[in-house]
Amino acid sequence: MSVLRAVLWDMDGTLLDSEKLWDVSLQEFAAKLGGVLSDGAREAMVGTSMAVSMDIFYADLGLTGRDSAADAAWLDVRTGELFAEGLLWQPGARELLLAVRRAGLRTALVTSTNRPLVEDALRSMGAEHFDAVVCGGETVAKPDAAPYRRALSLLRLEPAEALVIEDSPTGVAAGVAAGCTVLAVPRAAPLPAQPGVVLRDTLAGVTVDDLREIWSAAPSP
Repeated sequence: MSVLRAVLWDMDGTLLDSEKLWDVSLQEFAAKLGGVLSDGAREAMVGTSMAVSMDIFYADLGLTGRDSAADAAWLDVRTGELFAEGLLWQPGARELLLAVRRAGLRTALVTSTNRPLVEDALRSMGAEHFDAVVCGGETVAKPDAAPYRRALSLLRLEPAEALVIEDSPTGVAAGVAAGCTVLAVPRAAPLPAQPGVVLRDTLAGVTVDDLREIWSAAPSP
């Protein structure tokens, strides 16, 4: 029988309360271009790749003919400045990550954020807490299974040996598509009940034994 060998973590909104910082940089950029980003568009961006987010951004503001690479670079730089001012953990996330490491489980960080920003975040979180890191632009983006499959390949594990922890519909869809059980803690966007996904309001108080129970009891994706 399989046993739980690894926990695969999303970053923004799951481990870190960083979606609020993206809110700031996106609204600043919208204002720079003479607009205001709508709440619906911002919600649709959560968990997506930068390319998809830029398409949503432009459509919401009615913009055409923009240099998306240059605009994305501006957002990365500004968000990096906000990261440098201080990153906050989501409730219970740091404690659970450390407990997972103490228990001898392997870990991977699987995020849609580009690697330079992830490296900034890892300096705050501690890169030593992750055995593998998969960033935005390195595979086909979530909700495709590719980012989680890449992490599993780097860890040399099968989907049945890992638990994914996510916060967004896009990320949950990627974890399920990869064949993993998913623990979801919704933040900026609501999540429906679905096979293979366990919903919690918070990671605060969640233990490694809880993760093992969730992993073993969840219906197969």
